[in-house]
Formats: sequence, structure tokens, C-alpha cells
Amino acid sequence: MTEPILSVRGVSKTYASGVRALHAVDLDIDKGEIFALLGPNGAGKTTLISIICGIVTPSTGTITVGGHDAIHAPARARRQIGLVPQELATDMFETVLSTCRFSRGLFGYPPHAGHIDQVLKDLSLYDRRNARIMELSGGMKRRVLIAKALAHEPDILFLDEPTAGVDVALRRDMWQLVHRLRAQGTTIILTTHYIEEAEEMADRVGVIAGGKLLVVDEKAALMKKLGKRKLDIALSEALVAVPAALGDWRLSLEDDGRILRYVFDTQSDRNDIPGLMQKLVEMKIGFKDLETSTSSLEDIFVDLVGEGAK
Repeated sequence: MTEPILSVRGVSKTYASGVRALHAVDLDIDKGEIFALLGPNGAGKTTLISIICGIVTPSTGTITVGGHDAIHAPARARRQIGLVPQELATDMFETVLSTCRFSRGLFGYPPHAGHIDQVLKDLSLYDRRNARIMELSGGMKRRVLIAKALAHEPDILFLDEPTAGVDVALRRDMWQLVHRLRAQGTTIILTTHYIEEAEEMADRVGVIAGGKLLVVDEKAALMKKLGKRKLDIALSEALVAVPAALGDWRLSLEDDGRILRYVFDTQSDRNDIPGLMQKLVEMKIGFKDLETSTSSLEDIFVDLVGEGAK
């Protein structure tokens, strides 16, 4: 079994004020995977990333990046990491090209004009390579942050809310770039509020809330274990309340009593839909249509975050 490219053990953060931003987190990331960390604002996503990237010092725990101790040998670990932060933070008077070259040099790598040029082409920045950053649009400035993070050819790329507030074109280009990087063996770790993107892109998903990592699993397995199915029965006549005789099923009334909704776990052995339908016939409750659906990743996320806040 191969060693994970990133291993986090017992990492927590409590600030001097007493605020506990992160509880003990255990997390392993495999080389070449796309991992999505989902959570609301203030959940601890950025704190965890900042600790791994050496920006924030943890209160407890250990971190290993590519076999290097990220806490006691941060320079060697940090060379393997590229970080695209949420906030724009770069010298506005520098050109795009000089900014990327400088970022590569910061990590002790020799110049590599071919690599820098290719990154700029991938991000549609090559034609503006000699423009000052202050002259670029907001979307272009975001692309520069990504180019800087990729300048030193990192093995792991962190994208902290990469598509928040960007235009559709940049979002599309960015996800195409993510696919290319993964094909080249780069490990991608992203935080996002766009759950549909995590559902489409990620191999595994972690959900964090209140500084606690609530669950980590493969996307399909998570949806299978925690997802629910929903059966909506369109009634011929509206009901005022769910009859007591239907108490064996988890039922609710929707749409002013015109929809009888049955929610059940996908893995439950007791998904007694035939029994429910037979009971409705016995009770002379008429229905005219049936519709089933399965929980989305967003439904699961909302449920988990609600539980984590308790």
C-alpha cells in the first residue's frame, strides 16, 4: 500500500483568545486525487489549509507532506505545495511574467521559461504576460494567483474557494486546468461553496463544520451511505394531516396536502413502498402520480452541517 502524499494527524488550533478554530483532524490524501473540502464560512477550511501550508502554526498534531515533516522541516514540505488563496495578494506594479518568475525563485528552483510560458498559456495569460497586474481585470488577477502557485511545479495544489466570485469563462477554464493537472499526477485539494462542482469533480469529499471534520469518504460511497430516497405521491384529493394508520412510514404532507412524501434511507432493508401503496388503496386514498428522487451531495452536506452544529 502506497504512502499518502499528505498525512494530517491530530491537528488542532486554539488561539490565544481561547477560540478553538480547529479540533483534532486526521486526514490522508493520496497522490493524484482530487479532494474537496466542503463547509460553511467559519467551519475551519481555511485554517486547516493555512496550517498545512505553514502559514498558521498548529496547537497540536503532525503533518507529513511527501515524506517531509511540515512542522519541523517546513521548507522542504512547502516546496511541494502550491497555494491559491481566496484573497488577491500580489504586487500590483509587477508584470505577470516577472511575478511568476519571482514566485518560482522563492522556492529555490532555477529559471524555466518553457514551464512558465506553458502555465500562462494554459490560463489564457500569455498574451498579457508583460502587462502590470494592476492593469488586469479581477478574473485575470485570479488567474495570476493560480499561475504563481504553479510556477514551481508543486506536487500538491491547494485551491481555497477558487471560483468564488469569478466569471463563468474562468470557472470553466479552471476546471479544465484541474483535469489536466490531475492527468499529470498533481494532487488537487480544494475548498468550495459550489457543491455541484465538488459533486462533479472530486474523487473524495470531506465535510467540516465547527472546526470538526465530520466525514471523509469517496463521493459515491458517501452518497450511498448518507443519501436518502424520496417518493412523492400526488394525491387525487388533498389531505389535512397524515392519517395515524400510516404511522409505520416516515411520511409528510407537502404542497398544501396535495403531495404525500415518503423519505427512506437508501441502504435500509425496510423500504416498504409496496406496503405503503397497498395501505393507501385499502384506506381509499386516491393518487394520480408517483415521483422518486435521490439525495444530492448538497442535501447530504446540509444534513451533516446541521448535525455538526449541535
